[in-house]
Amino acid sequence: MKKLLIAGAGGWGRVVRQWALDIQSQAPRWESILFLDDNPAVLEGFGLNDSLVGTIRDYIPSGDEEFICGIGDPNVKMNICEQLRKKGAHFINLFHPQALITNYGEFGAGIIVSPFAAIVVTTKIGDFVTVNAFSVIGHDSTVENGCTLSAHCDIMANVHLEEGVFLGSGARILPNLHVGRNAKVGAGSVVVRNVPAGATVFGNPAQMIS
Repeated sequence: MKKLLIAGAGGWGRVVRQWALDIQSQAPRWESILFLDDNPAVLEGFGLNDSLVGTIRDYIPSGDEEFICGIGDPNVKMNICEQLRKKGAHFINLFHPQALITNYGEFGAGIIVSPFAAIVVTTKIGDFVTVNAFSVIGHDSTVENGCTLSAHCDIMANVHLEEGVFLGSGARILPNLHVGRNAKVGAGSVVVRNVPAGATVFGNPAQMIS
């Protein structure tokens, strides 16, 4: 039985730990669930200090370990995951048992799908994508590497999110739209037109603010 290493022990990392424990409660999969983080004090006050086994910067993965990333920011997440992958880390997908996952999609590695989220048919999901609770990715959509969907997001049919897109809680992307690389969509926004790479949009309808 292998160990599960969560890269990042902040708030989202601790949520990911809970999702892993939920999986573990149904069928034992890991010998232990541990953290990596470059901040030695990150778990103080949470009763989890013994779970922090090293820094992301210095850790050398071994063959008896599986990895998942507990960081939400797309750029930071991608940087850390690529660092660990180059050192030999094996990233797994963490699909919560209460998520709805299609059998007719294409999935990369290091994906997290939270409880009550849904990924429906003929979707393409890249590496290190995070789908938080109650979010939906509609049919024929593509979500590229590193994207983060916060809770209650709605990605409608045939939407394309390029690499590193961040969606705030409750964001909605209407069908057939394209959101460019590293764009950010603010919480509660409704996107009704394509979003350029690197842009930040907010509102209903979403307007560019930077």
